[in-house]
Amino acid sequence: MEECYDVTIIGGGPTGMFAAFYCGLHQLKAQLIEALPQLGGQPAALYPEKRVWDVAGKAGVTGQELVDDLIAQLAVAPVDQFLGEKVTNVIKEVDGTFTIQSKQRTSSSKAVVIAMGNGAFSPRQLALAGSKELEGRQVRYFVNHKKDFKDQRVAVLGGGDAAIDMALMLEDVAKQVYLVHRRNEFRALPLTVEQLEESTVEKLTPFLPKDLVVNADQSVTLNLKKMRTDEERPLEVDKVLVNYGFTSNNAALKEWSLDLASERGQIKVDATMQTSVPGVYAIGDGATYEGKVDLIATGFGEAPTAITNLAKELYPKKKMATHSSSMKINQQ
Repeated sequence: MEECYDVTIIGGGPTGMFAAFYCGLHQLKAQLIEALPQLGGQPAALYPEKRVWDVAGKAGVTGQELVDDLIAQLAVAPVDQFLGEKVTNVIKEVDGTFTIQSKQRTSSSKAVVIAMGNGAFSPRQLALAGSKELEGRQVRYFVNHKKDFKDQRVAVLGGGDAAIDMALMLEDVAKQVYLVHRRNEFRALPLTVEQLEESTVEKLTPFLPKDLVVNADQSVTLNLKKMRTDEERPLEVDKVLVNYGFTSNNAALKEWSLDLASERGQIKVDATMQTSVPGVYAIGDGATYEGKVDLIATGFGEAPTAITNLAKELYPKKKMATHSSSMKINQQ
């Protein structure tokens, strides 16, 4: 058993990374554990080149740029990092500490911060015959690099903010972008829809994909059916980009030896971000309370709330600076 950490943060997405940074600012002995082999969570894995607009002080930042900035911030007040390590159990011991178990090792911690978002995530699949075999080639679910779509004809399937964002993001590199949605109305912010109307993206509504065929030149003919009619339309493209949303779950939490109060699959927390188990805190999309808005910006506010309050619980006699201007930061 290693030396007992003050704090263990489980989850290396943006919220978990910012919480780890605050542990460093408070000079807490902390470890950050992430199941994926890299930090960044969904922004890095799902939309590295998509711009995020709800981060204060950033007039549009890509998912990867945001993660890079957070990594640089972590370097200012570093904590121990363990990547590619999935937590298999968290056990509360009789002395109030926690045992953190993974396949690689076992560690001990005085407090735990759960920053796992909504857990494991996967895209909702395109339910067309043959589409599974085309994944990663003609059929894509993510835009890891815009250059992969350069000078190509791209059909984006979906009608929400993320689908429109993808279509607009590819507008300046693709030969032509089509947005296929089963309704005439889009489930997106008014500003996003306005940008779509002013773009060169061709809207195909209300259409639903019926089937797809791979042509001899490796292009794809996507056959579309107009809703509530017999009208059909073939659409020849090079790539089909599917954005029907994502499914996620925190099934791993059910395997832990913690009896956490939850609501609709999210962990209930109080004003300090503490769960129903003393010493365990939850932040980010996986935590819920009255009035919660699921944004990265919200998680960035929850992180210092949790870390500052748990630090006061751990060291009630120690003077804790709240503002970064009052803390000892090693500036390069």
